Amino acid sequence: MTQTPSFKTLQTKIGGMDCGSCAKTVAASLQNLPGITDINVVFATESLRLNYNPEQVSEKAIFDRIQALGYTIEQTQTSISQKDSCCSGEHHREHPDRQHSTLQEMQKTSPTNWEFWIRNRRGQSVILAGTGLILGLLTQNLALAIWISRAFYGIGIIVAGYPIARAALMELRLRRADMNLLMTISVIGAVILGDWFEAALVVFLFGLGTTLQTFTFSRTRHAIASLMDITPPTATVKRDNDREVTVRVEEIQVGEILTIRPGQKVALDGIVVSGNSAIDQSPITGESIPEDKETGDRVFAGTLNQTGFLEVKVTHTANDTTVAKIVHLVESAQSSRAPTQQWVDKFAEIYTPIVIASAICLTVIPPLIFGQPFDVWFYRALVMLVIACPCALVISTPVSIVSAIGAATRQGVLFKGGNSLETAGKIESLAFDKTGTLTEGKPTVKKVCELGELSASAVLLIAACLEQKSEHPLAKAIVARAKEAGIELETPEDFTAYPGKGIAAKFGSNLYLVGNRKLFSEQNIELSESAISLLGDIEKLGQTPVLVGSSRGLLGVIAVADGLRLEAGEAVHLLKQIGVKNLVMLTGDRALVAQQIAQQLNLSEYQAELLPEDKLQAIQQLRNLGNVGMVGDGINDAPALAAADISFAVGGIDMALETADVVLVGSDLRKLAYAVDLSRHTVTVIQQNVIFSLVSKVLFLLLGTFGFVGLAVAVLADTGTSLIVTANGIRLFRYK
Repeated sequence: MTQTPSFKTLQTKIGGMDCGSCAKTVAASLQNLPGITDINVVFATESLRLNYNPEQVSEKAIFDRIQALGYTIEQTQTSISQKDSCCSGEHHREHPDRQHSTLQEMQKTSPTNWEFWIRNRRGQSVILAGTGLILGLLTQNLALAIWISRAFYGIGIIVAGYPIARAALMELRLRRADMNLLMTISVIGAVILGDWFEAALVVFLFGLGTTLQTFTFSRTRHAIASLMDITPPTATVKRDNDREVTVRVEEIQVGEILTIRPGQKVALDGIVVSGNSAIDQSPITGESIPEDKETGDRVFAGTLNQTGFLEVKVTHTANDTTVAKIVHLVESAQSSRAPTQQWVDKFAEIYTPIVIASAICLTVIPPLIFGQPFDVWFYRALVMLVIACPCALVISTPVSIVSAIGAATRQGVLFKGGNSLETAGKIESLAFDKTGTLTEGKPTVKKVCELGELSASAVLLIAACLEQKSEHPLAKAIVARAKEAGIELETPEDFTAYPGKGIAAKFGSNLYLVGNRKLFSEQNIELSESAISLLGDIEKLGQTPVLVGSSRGLLGVIAVADGLRLEAGEAVHLLKQIGVKNLVMLTGDRALVAQQIAQQLNLSEYQAELLPEDKLQAIQQLRNLGNVGMVGDGINDAPALAAADISFAVGGIDMALETADVVLVGSDLRKLAYAVDLSRHTVTVIQQNVIFSLVSKVLFLLLGTFGFVGLAVAVLADTGTSLIVTANGIRLFRYK
């Protein structure tokens, strides 16, 4: 039996890439090494991720190949991949804590303004190239020997041009062409023509432009990384007979007790077992208002304890916290390719060879056929090569995607990739699950109705006393309402449970009952016409009546219902305001309940009493009207979420992270409108960048072909276009 090779997953940060073409070069070069699969190189995040067989290729060989291309290795993580074979095509999901480590390192190494230019290799080469250019120009104007000025120009060309030429040579070996090859040909051609100043100027301007672009991206990466660098490295935990000790978070196990004082961050996800406090959850949920936490409430790693002392039982280890999952999701999302980006990449692959062929024709045809001067048309061909570099076009989409995902993450909206980011803005219909999505997912007491003999407070007291030990959701709602009202509960005697119907118990010699109509009917307790009418009115409102009585008769009724989320109405209004008109509620609840909820939210369409497969059919029907989105809690809506063009999850973060295309971390439905609006704005920016890149290319290609612009202007046009689309895309990072 053939033994399956054990693959490893390697993830590293690559420095020195200028645009998406550089990322393609790295990927294409590594593809030629044996034993490597699933290569993913992303310029926007400067990241490389691949699977490799250590029996066929070493980690050192991979790094040597990358460095031979002129790039640097920044940070590295390696893990064992669970791939069954090198041909499985499955992507290994790396542990989130390793992703977090990468982002933390990104933040630490992010440069300040002056450090970047002084300490960074690219910054140094630009400074040296600029110095050589200036000294060469000075000596040329002083009418010194020509070799002196050319020596200074040559220094600038070699210093700034060496990494470009080395990358170009590797491109030739791979039978590929990118901007490095185009630029190298142009500089060599200028030197052959004797225009050393222009050659040095071209190299300097190109280096300055790419370095500015790299610097701008590094600042953006740093800003995104800082969003995630929020969990403390150590925590205080109770050990050795409740003695408090400070340990690294990686050493803490599930079930241990953390102590968290005011002003400290929560180190790991957990459940409050003692104390109460206000917790600032904005790093996780995007909500600016702190949330009060008490015993039994869940807290997240990275959130800030503001007011009280808490003891928290750990539920997730360091590599499994909500923050770690979010970091992994953001990294994966930024690495994904949006549909527009896929189109641009395919276009660039066809476009570059055509440009090179056109430049050759421009060099050869006019001199051979029309007797034109060779040097004039050779120079114009060089200008064409520089102008035609597709860098701005290639970068136009990923810079926008990365910035938009970063902005959304700050607001507690997690897109799982560029595809979901583009699709969200295209929806024409949006379907909502009801329970746990539009409603809170837990019943609350809406009204306590007395029938004359006892007050509403007394009715609530009796019900809460009988229900205080029950785990039924309706019972918990009644007990919670009594505690809110400050009612002190007593313990009755002789409990008798009637499964599916209710409960009975005695206070002294008096027997009391709490339950539904069946319980009272079986106990031969007759209901008056007014009581029957009251029950009918409560049910018409979509509420559940809980009857409270004694052996003598009905004493009161408690109306219980699943309460609407506070922001649900505003969320629906905002969605309609931005143009999503077709809003539909899908629920498995009763028609009366669905009708009441729909009326409260001003939803014109709803479908009730649906099974999961019915919701699936409803989504398929809505797709006939155009793109449809589905909003659910990520638990019982899996078929409908999967069938929709894009799915939004609210509620439980753990489940939502696995099921939906977009996750509202704080469960604030108003962020649905933000997600849709951001998507539309992002698509607009991408379209602006693509159109601007193409139009500027065509314009300057025409000007260069007919001799209206030279090499220096061509470089400025190419670099300027790249910087403009980069700046336009980065604007999305501040979108609110």
